[in-house]
Amino acid sequence: MEATGRTALCLCSFLFILTEVSSEYIHIPSLVHHGTEGKPLLLPVETHFQLDEVEIQGTWSHTTTSGTRTTLVTFTKNATITDMMYRNHILFREPNVSLLIRKLNRDDEGNYHLNLNIQFHNKKEPVIKEKRTVQVMVDVPVSTPVIEKYPSYAVVEDKGNVTWTCSVERGTRVVFQWLRDNVPLGPRERYQFSHNNSMLFISPVRKEDKGTYRCVVSNRISRAQSSKAMELIVYYGPYNLEVNSGQGLRTGEVFTINPGELVFFECQADSNPPNSYVWISKSHNTTQVINEGPRLEVLSYRLAQAEEYMCRAFNNVTQKQDETQFTLVVASLGTGKEKHMQEGSSVSPLAAITVCSLFIIGCMLLFLFKRTCHPKRVLMSIYKRPLAEQKQPHRSGHEDASEDFGIYEFVSIPGKMESAQASCRSLARFESVQDMHTTIYDVIRHVPETPSHSLLK
Repeated sequence: MEATGRTALCLCSFLFILTEVSSEYIHIPSLVHHGTEGKPLLLPVETHFQLDEVEIQGTWSHTTTSGTRTTLVTFTKNATITDMMYRNHILFREPNVSLLIRKLNRDDEGNYHLNLNIQFHNKKEPVIKEKRTVQVMVDVPVSTPVIEKYPSYAVVEDKGNVTWTCSVERGTRVVFQWLRDNVPLGPRERYQFSHNNSMLFISPVRKEDKGTYRCVVSNRISRAQSSKAMELIVYYGPYNLEVNSGQGLRTGEVFTINPGELVFFECQADSNPPNSYVWISKSHNTTQVINEGPRLEVLSYRLAQAEEYMCRAFNNVTQKQDETQFTLVVASLGTGKEKHMQEGSSVSPLAAITVCSLFIIGCMLLFLFKRTCHPKRVLMSIYKRPLAEQKQPHRSGHEDASEDFGIYEFVSIPGKMESAQASCRSLARFESVQDMHTTIYDVIRHVPETPSHSLLK
């Protein structure tokens, strides 16, 4: 048992040493090479031995993508034989046994096999065999894609299907991407893609599928190329049917208008192609078509207190229809409008009324003041007096006439009543001649001097 274990250990050590030595003789940096059509490609090989110490014999062969294998070149240390079919297409490089493809084409794609036999001089070792396989991929720049749609005409939602195809004249390992309105498309419930994404199948078509479609292609050596845009037209609807009006007051599905008001209603719905509209009046458990088209005109004085209407939209292509009902009520909107104005206005009506009342009271006070006092006449009577008279000293002994204004009290002096009565009679005669609006200043100025002197004595 112990002897068997030692034998197995020695055998494993020998194989490990043999493999290690063998792996040091040649080395290929990369086992996969990407080349571009029309350009050269080198398959490099690194040798880890001295050529003058060994004898070598080997071949380079090519297996196409279809499985056909062809020997390209056979070589030894001193001679090289190249297949005549590839003499101008490949070049064998010594001494490192590398292979150069002068100008790549699509047929050069596939696997390249290197078989090498190595025999060292002055050594009793067996011939060493080395085998390597290199994969070559030829990339072709991608051309501008072309898209097609089947059917080419518009389709009806929920009934039609659409197939999109994207193709290129040139290009290898092309990556396809579909866009609708510049938004990338991915797998979803109604979308099916081919294995390389070059085909898109939509079933069934719906409203949200309408838009502009494009196909974008690229590969590892080409920038993204976009196809021309193609529009998908979908017949759909009607959707979101509603009735609107710019007159009256709307509460839910009830429109309230003033008596005698002319009202216009608009019926709208999302649809392609546009809908045909019918207006129906419902009263006394009967229906009657009153108008056709998206617009309805109603004269409120022809209505009763309330009446029901219905707008019906119909798509002639999709054969779908929708309808909506509303009630028209004839009533005075004065209170409602005032309330609406109060809610929408930043100034309350009470404040406006207060301001207007104050303004009117002020105007009335100003009018009464002007009618009673006549300020214009007072000023004119002052400025029309002769200048000498204005400068004459006052009998009262004051230097300024403005100091004479005030409340005066007549005092009766015993023994002098006759003089006072005479003075009063003189004042009465003067007032009958003067204007009734003569100022106090004027009254004092026209008092006779004699009675005044008699009163002072």
